[in-house]
Amino acid sequence: METAFYPADILLPKDTIDMEKWSVVACDQFTSEPEYWNQVREVVGEHPSTFSMILPEVFLGSEGEEKKLERISTSMCKYLEGGILREYKDSLIYVERTDSCGNIRAGLVGKIDLEQYDYKKSSRSLIRATEATVTERIPARVKIRENAVLEVPHIMLLIDDEEGNVIEPLAFQKKDMSCIYDYDLMLGGGHIKGYLLGEKEKKRVQSALEKFSEPEYFSRKYRVKEKPVLLFAVGDGNHSLAAAKEYYEKLKAQNPGKDFSHHPARYALVELVNLHSEALVFEAIHRIVTGVHPEDLLSKMEIALAIKEEGEGQTFYTLENGRKKKCVIGRPTSKLTVGSLQRFLDGYLAQNGGKIDYIHGELVVKQLSEEKDSIGFLLPDMKKEELFPTVIHDGALPRKTFSMGHAQDKRYYTECRIICDHSVLK
Repeated sequence: METAFYPADILLPKDTIDMEKWSVVACDQFTSEPEYWNQVREVVGEHPSTFSMILPEVFLGSEGEEKKLERISTSMCKYLEGGILREYKDSLIYVERTDSCGNIRAGLVGKIDLEQYDYKKSSRSLIRATEATVTERIPARVKIRENAVLEVPHIMLLIDDEEGNVIEPLAFQKKDMSCIYDYDLMLGGGHIKGYLLGEKEKKRVQSALEKFSEPEYFSRKYRVKEKPVLLFAVGDGNHSLAAAKEYYEKLKAQNPGKDFSHHPARYALVELVNLHSEALVFEAIHRIVTGVHPEDLLSKMEIALAIKEEGEGQTFYTLENGRKKKCVIGRPTSKLTVGSLQRFLDGYLAQNGGKIDYIHGELVVKQLSEEKDSIGFLLPDMKKEELFPTVIHDGALPRKTFSMGHAQDKRYYTECRIICDHSVLK
């Protein structure tokens, strides 16, 4: 049975490396706070670090970007050839991440087959994006991967395992596994431990995953017949995974007839997390629209979505000049409130101009909505049990549908994997 998730040849720093300096948070965090990344630079200093192998998004398009990209490639080669990394062949790693609030999020690091992944909205693959992919954000990441000998991922995949049969049992089996890292994460990131699975644990995981791959189980769980199995949904790192896919497809196109079945670029290193983990919190991302006439927008929205002020159904609130108003959608266009609203806003802004921004926290939306020609939209938190059924029926969700935790609690770069043809390294 195809599970699309496998053990990988994983690289980790040797014991002589300071792991707290080695691991830095995902590149797509703190995008409005260059001071955070400058602080990371100060913490790292001249020590070996994944900071040397990534380009934080806050610096995209900045002066000296080409030099930063060269540094990434050079650092990867330096670390690989300098003997600071140890390879764990054909491995899976059980991860326990203690976040900034003290919650423990369990995960499993391995590789996925990119042949089984498609980020397009209409995807019918085993692995699918949860949110719309902004194609303009992919080329910069592909450029990094083209010149890279290693990948160092922050990708998190979700599995809809309500009974906790895949990852959760590892918490009780870890006493029989080897702990291969255990350290604090920098700048308030919490703590992380990693355990190497033995053969018995690997076989149990694979067997548990096979159940989720069965079409009969899938059809019964989601009450669908015509749709193929959705095994994993991308929770974080969607654009990085899309870049890995694009690079792999580009390699195939450039080498027609070549067998890529065992090429390292066919795979991507990820962390698998249970959607139902109590440490995984879904938070709404609100909207603020500026540069519009709120009265015109509201009148057109009321018609397009058949808005009512009372009743049952998809519900959100508008904020204008400090006034909060309930809106119930009478004519939904998506299974989710955010989907119905976003489709209307996209169409309205395309025809009438204006700008949309995505905001965490109701207070910020309230303050911004008091500005001239501005209106805010407060959305409900998305329920976890809505995620997979919505992706199955609607495809990838609108961008910025939900957030999973605070920036410092996102995945930190830790593990690496070789992604170029091994003959190139000889």
